[in-house]
Amino acid sequence: MTPELTDLADLTARQLITGYERGDFSPLEATRAVLDRAEAAQDRVNAFVRIDRDQALAQAEAATGRRRRAEPLGLLDGVPVTVKDLLLQAGAPTLRGSRTVRPDAHAWDEDAPAVARLREQGAVLVGKTTTPEFGWKGVTDSPLTGVTRNPYDVSRTAGGSSGGSAAAVACGAGPLSVGTDGGGSVRIPASFCGVFGLKPTYGRIPLYPSSPFGTLSHAGPMTRDAADAALLLDVLSGPDWRDWSQLAPAPAASAVLADGVKGLRIAYSPSFGGQVAVRPAVAAAVRGAVTRLAELGAYVEEADPDIADPVDAFHTLWFTGAARLVQRVGKERRDVLDPGLREICAEGAAVSALDYLAAVDARMELGRRMGRFHTAYDLLITPTLPITAFEAGAEVPRGSGHRRWTGWTPFTYPFNLTQQPAATVPCGVDGEGLPIGVQLVAARHADALVLRAAHALYESGAATVPGPGVG
Repeated sequence: MTPELTDLADLTARQLITGYERGDFSPLEATRAVLDRAEAAQDRVNAFVRIDRDQALAQAEAATGRRRRAEPLGLLDGVPVTVKDLLLQAGAPTLRGSRTVRPDAHAWDEDAPAVARLREQGAVLVGKTTTPEFGWKGVTDSPLTGVTRNPYDVSRTAGGSSGGSAAAVACGAGPLSVGTDGGGSVRIPASFCGVFGLKPTYGRIPLYPSSPFGTLSHAGPMTRDAADAALLLDVLSGPDWRDWSQLAPAPAASAVLADGVKGLRIAYSPSFGGQVAVRPAVAAAVRGAVTRLAELGAYVEEADPDIADPVDAFHTLWFTGAARLVQRVGKERRDVLDPGLREICAEGAAVSALDYLAAVDARMELGRRMGRFHTAYDLLITPTLPITAFEAGAEVPRGSGHRRWTGWTPFTYPFNLTQQPAATVPCGVDGEGLPIGVQLVAARHADALVLRAAHALYESGAATVPGPGVG
């Protein structure tokens, strides 16, 4: 593998690390390639709030020196990484897609736990990726940064709320990104952009500051494949005392990737028992992925979890979180908020304490039902989304009849309520060349099981999709 044979910006993190170890190329060369790709794609896709070229090159030069001495700082030494602009990064303002956040109002001298772990392991921080305002919806546009577009078709949305991260990875602007997922915000854009996204068990990756959406919100890897995600999860799971809800250390996910799926009990739910209308192209691609897992030795049967749509409970928890968040924004500045965000804040502010606790009860019952389901099945497989990417700049597809983004994401937000690990794997494209994702869900704490099954799909060739046209 040499720079002449392949573009370094198209390599996975593991391929970059192998190349560094062999001396085929350096972190500085790889980072230059990634930065060039990021800058070339930015005008059309708008995946970044900021690209830190000088800082990234300085970090890459230091990593190159360590690699030459065979003294890597950590697992990711010299690997270019991007970070969603909801996560604190020392030396850069975290604007959260909002005009209400003043860049000069803070010292910006603290890293979020995920960013701290990246620095400790030698990652090269390329830039901050776009988000809708405070990450409130399933597409990525904001009053501050405008619309983030899909690399496969720039007239379409990248999804959200980690749309900038998904678009960056798809474009080759860094093989690794850290997103957040409160109702599907890693999995939605990863599915739309043809990349891998994992929402781990809540608490597996420490978060600080706590999300305004409480224990719905998880941090998660967004990568080119499951092997890179396992590597990144191993890094990001490092402990941090600032998150009181973090989980105890777990065995390295990377260590079990090759265990495969033979003997696993898999439930395939194509439409949650007819509750969801799934487009034919999506249904066919997902069924193909399920068939491949059966061919690899899994026991697969069609079975639906015993759950009704928990959207009302989710809205209660999500909208009240938004209302609490906006309480901290001075009244004189609320008129510059995203109009949709203002709407859900008004609804959230009207929720009573009893209604909130009823939503908590519904959440606990959903968790109990899914816990029982996973006594019979190791994995649940569904479409990630029932549709492919729609027009950019809209919260819902035109003519869909949906009022909020949750109307077209029925397979994702239930598993934020239950805090289960869930991943999306690209499994094909529709007739317009837009990516389709299959979702893999496991019981709480079984993150490695999700990664094993996802890795099996990649290794078998079932997760291959054509690259996007932007980059």
